[in-house]
Amino acid sequence: MLFNSISYLLFLPIVVILYWIINLYAEKFKNLFLVIASLFFYGLWSYKFLSILIICILLDYFLGHLIARKRSKLYLLISILCNIGLLVYFKYSNFFIHELTEFLGLDTSQKFNAINIIAPIGISFYSFHGLSYVFDIYRGKQEPTKNIIDYALFVSFFPLLVAGPIERANHLIPQIQSKKRFNYTQSKEGIYLIIVGLFKKMFIADSLAEYVTSTFDAYQGYTALSLILAAVGFSFQVYADFSGYSDIAIGSAKLLGFELLSNFKFPYFAKNIKEYWQRWHISLSSWFRDYVYFPLGGSKGSSTKTIRNIFIIFSISGFWHGANWTFIFWGLTHAFIYLIYTLLFEKIEVKSTLAVKIISILFTFSIITFTLIIFRSKTLLDAYKYLRALFANLYDCPEKIFNGQGLQNMEVIYYISLMIIIDFATRKNERKIHVPMIKYSLFIMIFCIIYKFITMNESQFIYFDF
Repeated sequence: MLFNSISYLLFLPIVVILYWIINLYAEKFKNLFLVIASLFFYGLWSYKFLSILIICILLDYFLGHLIARKRSKLYLLISILCNIGLLVYFKYSNFFIHELTEFLGLDTSQKFNAINIIAPIGISFYSFHGLSYVFDIYRGKQEPTKNIIDYALFVSFFPLLVAGPIERANHLIPQIQSKKRFNYTQSKEGIYLIIVGLFKKMFIADSLAEYVTSTFDAYQGYTALSLILAAVGFSFQVYADFSGYSDIAIGSAKLLGFELLSNFKFPYFAKNIKEYWQRWHISLSSWFRDYVYFPLGGSKGSSTKTIRNIFIIFSISGFWHGANWTFIFWGLTHAFIYLIYTLLFEKIEVKSTLAVKIISILFTFSIITFTLIIFRSKTLLDAYKYLRALFANLYDCPEKIFNGQGLQNMEVIYYISLMIIIDFATRKNERKIHVPMIKYSLFIMIFCIIYKFITMNESQFIYFDF
């Protein structure tokens, strides 16, 4: 069930109304109801893999209690191996098989055509929920949850089940166990966020997707300006798409009295690569920091170990996004850029004037966009050819603005500008849409969303593939 679907717009209010009725008259059953609703939500999407989700819930629930009771690394290791094992099997088996057959020179079509492994949707997210829970129990930062329904809701809560944010037990479980009282202001903020999120996804991201896809698929026939705009367009497409999802997830949770972790803090206003990673996909970045980077030693050891840890963390982050060399190379590229900044430029003091801030923001965004060409390409060779075509056609930049490509370029600039305006207007607090310009534009946004519902098919969110 997609967030940007009629079925979800029917599902959500029904769940919200029934939840508050149950909370009022049979409070002890409210979490059980949300678990059933969440499993129904997931089952409609992927009923074949519902058993995998349930197994992961039961596994980490019981292992969490064993870890707390015996403080044994064995049970922690079992949880890690099971969660990572399932993730690797479903998400990366085809990649490893393909690479192995290529390395051995085997005929893939004859030897391995029977293997057709499909990854359960959301497995990258709900497996990380379970892992963070058992890690925190082992470290003594989290008590095991006594009620299995409470833990099941922590992992399966439908707003965050498919694409995050990746929650922490010490943040969400206390909310699950607390008494709930309907809050009108919180619910109003939730509705605002859902509207803004749908607008970002359906009107900005999906509109940019048409131009980005056509340009990346046939880059040889486009001018340098069009190729640059397609790369910039993809930067804003993936941002509008994923931040739009996060807005809808946070907004949906607000309607039920929950506050989820923030996933974005206006990353394209970042003044350097380090700040960018503190603002982009925050729940994932902080997860890797706390459960991989710090346990490896972080930056406390020698420079060699720090460099090693940074390359490990970014390599894993790249591979987490997908079983493709483009994602791995994208991660390694970010590791290299991150190291250059932290080792050479971070300690340089520069007077923080408005001009310096703007230049820093534009420079950082340009680097991010350059790396996203690798991220977006199907293969590393495609990324190389795209960049080669871009630089080879630079002499075409002063093209006529109203030729065929020029009109498309202007449309892309329009959608990018809308995203920048939304971010700038809400930059002080992304959760509370109290900015007059945005509040009074909600009716226009609703009209645009309705128009897109009528004229376009439902499109999957980009991060569902990850």
